[in-house]
Amino acid sequence: VMSLHELIFSNEINFGTATVRLLASFIAGLLIGVEREAHSQPAGMRTHILISIGSTLAMLLSIYIPQSYPEFQNGDPGRIAAQVVTGIGFLGAGAIFRFGVNVKGLTTAASIWAMAMLGLTIGAGLFKISALAVVIILFSLTVMDVLEKFFFRDKIFKRIEITVRKKTVGIKEIREVVTSMKIRITGVDMKKNTAETTDKYILYVYIPVKLDPQLISEKLEKTEGVLAFSEEMFN
Repeated sequence: VMSLHELIFSNEINFGTATVRLLASFIAGLLIGVEREAHSQPAGMRTHILISIGSTLAMLLSIYIPQSYPEFQNGDPGRIAAQVVTGIGFLGAGAIFRFGVNVKGLTTAASIWAMAMLGLTIGAGLFKISALAVVIILFSLTVMDVLEKFFFRDKIFKRIEITVRKKTVGIKEIREVVTSMKIRITGVDMKKNTAETTDKYILYVYIPVKLDPQLISEKLEKTEGVLAFSEEMFN
């Protein structure tokens, strides 16, 4: 019977070492998942646990195959693990699409990807590095979130939709009007209406809290070619 120290530091993949690594993976997924759950994200506790355990299993299998079948010279411990790196993208994409351009979706997608890499690291038995990674990931999701809100507490994230007459005003002119009011633009979309005489520009912006909303509509509606303006707040 192997001691706990041997189970943790042994390079051999057997039932005991696999159990220790899967339990460590479960705890790591639980910690990160609880933080995401607290922020009401679509990928919460169970999702992060499953991602972590799944990628740990992939790494355990990656190591186990060449270890158990040494007669096969082409056994590559990194082959299965490499597919996790690219394959995890479909889950991340789902989180981003759920929130459109909202930054929260991108953060959850990034935590999903990081969780998969963490699971692989635990599966390889790198417990100290994995523990450090958990601390850094939690720090990034909690402390950095507080700092981000502190530095941008005076700004509101909004979606602005501007309808313009074709061939009268471009995004350059609209951008100049918007930025002149100290509004920070994070993204721009355009909807071209081929059967109509108008186009739509959609801007995702951070608007200063102290800025009078009436001033935004007045400035935009005074711009030549602008026909309509509407805004929607993101949480």
